[in-house]
Amino acid sequence: MPLPKYIVHLTTEERTELEDLIRTGKRAASVIIHARILLKADTGANGPGWDDDRMAEAVECGASTGYRVRQAFVEESLAAALFRKKPTGRQYRKLDGAQEAHLIALACGAVPEGRSHWTLQLLADRRVELNVVESISPECVRVTLKKTNSSRGCANSGGFRLRPMPNSSARWRTCWRSTPGPTTRPGR
Repeated sequence: MPLPKYIVHLTTEERTELEDLIRTGKRAASVIIHARILLKADTGANGPGWDDDRMAEAVECGASTGYRVRQAFVEESLAAALFRKKPTGRQYRKLDGAQEAHLIALACGAVPEGRSHWTLQLLADRRVELNVVESISPECVRVTLKKTNSSRGCANSGGFRLRPMPNSSARWRTCWRSTPGPTTRPGR
């Protein structure tokens, strides 16, 4: 099945904007390449109307890049063709610093009745009950608690500084004067 052909028709304003963008060179390399692709693919009165292979060779990019840039221009807009989209699947932090501190205080505090210790699910449910967050997963609680030094099971809970370890790579003393023989250099 052949790929659909996306034909680029630039207005004079768009063409001058792209030429100014290329001329200044104050943008990311990908933006400049996309602008050059659009200028070469323009089939209007002032454009050369090149195909993907010739454009890819001139701009020094892949033919699929030219196809994707033309597709974004026709289906969306000039800005969508020039600039990369923000990632949609990115997960931002669920808890800020104050909320993390409250979670740590809750985990180090008294255990609920009928329980011997806090579980990640109990901590997550308690955070929702206290209306600190709308929803939180036990994995988020685990990651938050892992990056702190206040673990109850840890030997160092952060209250006391660890003593520095003695240097295990002490300098070896060689007694080169006490063992005369052919292995030592004369004149030392």
